[in-house]
Amino acid sequence: MCPPMPEPAERFEMPKSYAVALLTDVDLGPAIEEYLERIDQTLEPFGGRFLVHGAAPVEREGVWPGQLILIEFDDPRGAEQWYASEAYQAIVPLRANNSAGAIALFDGVTHPHRATDVLSAGDASRA
Repeated sequence: MCPPMPEPAERFEMPKSYAVALLTDVDLGPAIEEYLERIDQTLEPFGGRFLVHGAAPVEREGVWPGQLILIEFDDPRGAEQWYASEAYQAIVPLRANNSAGAIALFDGVTHPHRATDVLSAGDASRA
């Protein structure tokens, strides 16, 4: 009988992906209500889940300019696939025509990750 393999000192996790919105001037009328009623169904096939949605900021430096929405996907391409999906694109106008702000997709880091890892990657602009 072989002895069990020791656990590696550090486990590496696949990077996740994120959809991030910073919204301002949201008109909470019927269109936004419909958007909110339908968005969960668009996330489900891609394993998306809200991490931040509608929470009031506790400002520490400067003035926070809007509402932060942060959606996490376990798949490194999940955010991109969700955003491009027919189901989500069908409801984008409900949000886009009734709010202002910015939407961006981000790749997560591979864990373990240290702040200085961006220096060795030669891309300090991601810090």
